[in-house]
Amino acid sequence: MNKEIVSDWKRRDFLRRSSLATVLMLSGAVELRPAETAASAPDSEEGDKSGPPISCGVIGLGLWGRELLGHLGRLPEASVAAICDTYAPFLKRGAQRAPKATLEEDYRKILENKEVQAVCVATPTHQHREIAIAALQAGKHVYCEAPLAHTLDDAKAIVKAAKAAGRQVFQAGLLSRSNPIHNHVVGFVHTGALGKLVLARAQFHRKQSWRAAAPKPEREKELNWRLDKRNSLGLAGEIGMHAIDTATWFHKAMPIAVHGFSSLLKWDDGRDVPDTIQAILEFPGGFRLVYDATLASSFEGNFEVHSGADSTIYLRDNRAWMIKETDAPLLGWEVHARREDFQPSQEAGLALVANSTKLLSQGKEPAEQNTASEPPLYHACREFLACIKNQRVPKAGFEAAYTANVLAIKTAEAVHGNCRIDLPPELFTV
Repeated sequence: MNKEIVSDWKRRDFLRRSSLATVLMLSGAVELRPAETAASAPDSEEGDKSGPPISCGVIGLGLWGRELLGHLGRLPEASVAAICDTYAPFLKRGAQRAPKATLEEDYRKILENKEVQAVCVATPTHQHREIAIAALQAGKHVYCEAPLAHTLDDAKAIVKAAKAAGRQVFQAGLLSRSNPIHNHVVGFVHTGALGKLVLARAQFHRKQSWRAAAPKPEREKELNWRLDKRNSLGLAGEIGMHAIDTATWFHKAMPIAVHGFSSLLKWDDGRDVPDTIQAILEFPGGFRLVYDATLASSFEGNFEVHSGADSTIYLRDNRAWMIKETDAPLLGWEVHARREDFQPSQEAGLALVANSTKLLSQGKEPAEQNTASEPPLYHACREFLACIKNQRVPKAGFEAAYTANVLAIKTAEAVHGNCRIDLPPELFTV
């Protein structure tokens, strides 16, 4: 695995920095950012504009592919040279966001284009293997949406190709790893601010069917690949994987088993992928992550909680708060932090604000700003381009991607089978 950005921090380093943090937090911010290694340090907020833009191709122009186009189009470090989709209406819609791009129905045309330096793969999960491997073998840098694949064999094949590619950048769409607020919060976790780990919880609640309509039955089947477990990892893998990856990253531990539960409660329309799931991942020492997802209710939305005996961190909508226990030891900075009530519990927490130094220099109140206002995908695109320009290894490189993919696949198996599955260490070896 890549070295974590704060692996060499100790609690005394956290305390030593508190004097500077106190000055910053008089304006309401909690500015305790860990040191970053050269291999994984993020760019400045503006990104790296040195040199010509990276010529990019985007393959797969569904909703997520068009989101990629939108963000790449806003980044001066990128130039979208070619786009591809086998479905003409999607190709036409994608062209509206990339009017200067060449339109292709065959992705191999993009790979043959010598001007294209990097390729973003945004096709359905079960189609990633062929395209990602071909792009790597064609000498392209590759951004591949996560999960990498819906089977272990496909995931291994992609990772082996990425490993063999040498100096080419390979980044997976593990969005938390590029997200400023997650990179801010991980420093608090790794320095022991939570105390002894107790539990983690995450949920995804949304009232939507995941079913799309199309004029022809064959096209409708293609569009609704997520509802077919032969091609899809369902809620556990396509969505839950991100929360699971965050837990392993934050807590620097691998689960040893996963329990899964699932039901089809609302959208009983012929699909064989459940619309409501729960997964419990067991970590060494009794720590557990409880993940809950449903397409039948939007109540309480999406959030992550990481709890220790001293404090809890709550993440929601690109913001984060720390809630300290009354008997927790003081670290020296808490008395100056702004307290905010957060939904839905109306409990008061200390606002954890990324990029506080920059906001203060601009005369802004960090604790009142949604400092990660750009969506996580924007930051993932920016990191991908910066890694190409600066020859860096992404935080969401192929090793992290494979680990997350294995956990996604096994969690989906446990959920669909309503069973417990052991996760031996050798499972994560390519």
